[in-house]
Amino acid sequence: MNRNLITVLRELGLVVLFVITFAIIWILVPAFGSSRNMIGLLNLVSTSGLVAGSMMLCLASRDFDLSVGSNVAFCGMMVVIGTNLTHSILLGIVMALICGSIVGVFNGVLIAKLKINALIATLATMQIIRSFAYISGNGRAIGVSDEGFNVIGLTKFSFLPSPFDQVPLPIWVTLLSFIVFGFILNRTVFGRNVLAIGGNPDASRLAGVNVEWTRIAIFTIQGLMCAIAGVLSASRITSGQPGSSIGLELTVISACVLGGVSLAGGRATISGVIVGVLILGMAQNVMDLLGIQSFYQMFVLGMILLTAVLFDNILAGAYRRR
Repeated sequence: MNRNLITVLRELGLVVLFVITFAIIWILVPAFGSSRNMIGLLNLVSTSGLVAGSMMLCLASRDFDLSVGSNVAFCGMMVVIGTNLTHSILLGIVMALICGSIVGVFNGVLIAKLKINALIATLATMQIIRSFAYISGNGRAIGVSDEGFNVIGLTKFSFLPSPFDQVPLPIWVTLLSFIVFGFILNRTVFGRNVLAIGGNPDASRLAGVNVEWTRIAIFTIQGLMCAIAGVLSASRITSGQPGSSIGLELTVISACVLGGVSLAGGRATISGVIVGVLILGMAQNVMDLLGIQSFYQMFVLGMILLTAVLFDNILAGAYRRR
């Protein structure tokens, strides 16, 4: 097997696998192909999709963030509290965006400036921010006084042709985020620096890349995306839930790894991340339609991830031998 073929398989193999699997499921599970279920599937993955783009940058730079689930819940609480206190939805959203970004900056400083291992730093932050989420609501969910806030997550654009006029705002925001992160990764100096840092931080530093500030910027972006996801999630469930988004970090990292993002850094594609998010969401959606219990779903999702990583490792080994 020559290197060009191996490269094509690594880049496009998952996409082809997704298309084939999608077609088979479409035929075998009648309810799966309905427009209502398709919109439900996309809504299901909107939160993980929003966070996956920024997580892609973290992983590509040889870092990762375990605090994203806690940050999404915390920002969901902040937007509700901010809206209730100021009687302004806009100010509540701004408050959540600032809080999420601050968490991101804090993570970046811990890792880039203080040289704390990303695993330890974000594991600690995960616990701290989740605690803040519970403390802010005294351990309880908080409803929103302005019912207009609840409309945000349900907003649809009726001027679009059917069935796009039934697609809610979170799906459009997620799609826009994928476009933006694809542009950042492939068309900007910042994106090239991210990949360079992941490939070799020392060489990047010698080449003039400000490694520390780039890492802080990556985590700040991660925090901002968590805030956006938290706002949309809180609007969709009509309240701030301190216990929401538990396990989101594992889902997002799994989607990125499934999509070919290297945990060793230096390799990532937005198309792979999109497919990874969709595959995990599609698997969960199908199992829900078939009535498969949650503990079996955990096994299936784990096996999907393990199989994808093993397949990529086999191709990587074949590539090095050529």
